[in-house]
Amino acid sequence: MTALLDAPHDLVGIGIGPFNLSLAALAHGLPHQGAGELATAFYDQRRDFRWHPGLLIDGATLQVPFLADLVTLADPASPWSFLSYLKCKERLFPFYFAERFHIQRAEYDAYCRWVAGRLPGLHFGHQVDAVRWNPERGLFEVDFTQLDAEGEAEALGRTYTRNLVLGIGTAPYVPEPLRPLAEAPTVPVIHSADYLDNRQRILGADHVTVIGSGQSGAEVFLDLLRSRPAGRERLTWLARTPSFAPMEYSKLGLEHFTPDYTRYFHALPEPVRDRLVPAQWQLHKGIDADTIAAIHEELYRRTLDGGWPDAVLTPGVSVRTAGRVATTKVELHLEHVEQGTRSRLTTDAVVLATGYRERPLTSLLAGLDPYLRKDSSGRPRIDDRYRMILDPTVTGSIFVQNGERHTHGVGAPDLGLAAWRSAAILNTLTGKEPYPQPTRTAFTTFGLEQREHTRPQPAGELLPLVEHP
Repeated sequence: MTALLDAPHDLVGIGIGPFNLSLAALAHGLPHQGAGELATAFYDQRRDFRWHPGLLIDGATLQVPFLADLVTLADPASPWSFLSYLKCKERLFPFYFAERFHIQRAEYDAYCRWVAGRLPGLHFGHQVDAVRWNPERGLFEVDFTQLDAEGEAEALGRTYTRNLVLGIGTAPYVPEPLRPLAEAPTVPVIHSADYLDNRQRILGADHVTVIGSGQSGAEVFLDLLRSRPAGRERLTWLARTPSFAPMEYSKLGLEHFTPDYTRYFHALPEPVRDRLVPAQWQLHKGIDADTIAAIHEELYRRTLDGGWPDAVLTPGVSVRTAGRVATTKVELHLEHVEQGTRSRLTTDAVVLATGYRERPLTSLLAGLDPYLRKDSSGRPRIDDRYRMILDPTVTGSIFVQNGERHTHGVGAPDLGLAAWRSAAILNTLTGKEPYPQPTRTAFTTFGLEQREHTRPQPAGELLPLVEHP
């Protein structure tokens, strides 16, 4: 095994999704503490950048404005902004006249690929195998495997770095009752992450069931509905949530995705944080109101000639167990939580819009386990600057991107906080402030201000301190 570079990096990133791509873009050209530029390298086992390719359904838009690109909310003048991308592609005037605040997902993916194709220091086709701390050198060792075009091992390598940033993202989640079916090739039971790759197969099924109440489930259901003949839709949409609920998108509700709320959430006790996250599901797991309206409009349109579309939409339902029937069908055993009733549904294809889970860090960081400080649930403790809390003997830092929901709240996976978090990491890393950050970002004051209040006193009169509840 040989090292790619003898000189250590200042920062090595593992994973190249939107968040580490944001960090790489904002780090590009930053001066080093000594001479020259900040030395960075980012590794990803994929052959190139792709952002949720299975869900780039025609017409599907981001749920955040285009200003939530990789850099703008930290550096509006950056050459890596979405507007810079449009200018480079000679599409700035068409975008201006389109008057779009929310762009299509496919366009966001194309923008990110444009950035990834031009930034130096991005190494695709490199699988990181292990990370260790070398106390003699005061550096992290990063072992990787370089992969060929078929994904097979081509060469082994090792590089050294003073600091790490983890951006390995999330993985599609398949509920336990459906995992054996998802692995069987005879009946299409696929996660929505693979929807477009299997779309024609799904459309060819006689009856299709979509499971999941979030945005992905709604988009898949709408796409299937629009593609099936009126009166013969043969669609079922199931969800565990009590309703097909809209995402909280009010102006003050959106302030939960500000640095102000992130700071407030981080300062809360661990048990309080753990109670809050699942209770806030509608902030990030609901459905865009326009998508709900489009579904209702499509269903309503199909009633104009009389009759109702052959589509069943049922919330409040969980899948208890599932199995195959005659190798070509799936039988779902359902339970309605509020009614306390059970039923069975036979279907020819299932699309699981059941969300994503953070990828576990256990295997990747096994060599660092003695140095990691964990909370009462065995999760990494992460400070307010997105650094894992490590043993004091480790002089370097490990930053975390989109793996800190338990410490930083629902904004962790939100694209709108990507540039701000990247800027916070780089400000900490450089010990300077290349990206000055605002002191206030929300009209809402989260929590009581912990200070003493007194009422005005007439001259010469002493009054007791009054504390307001």
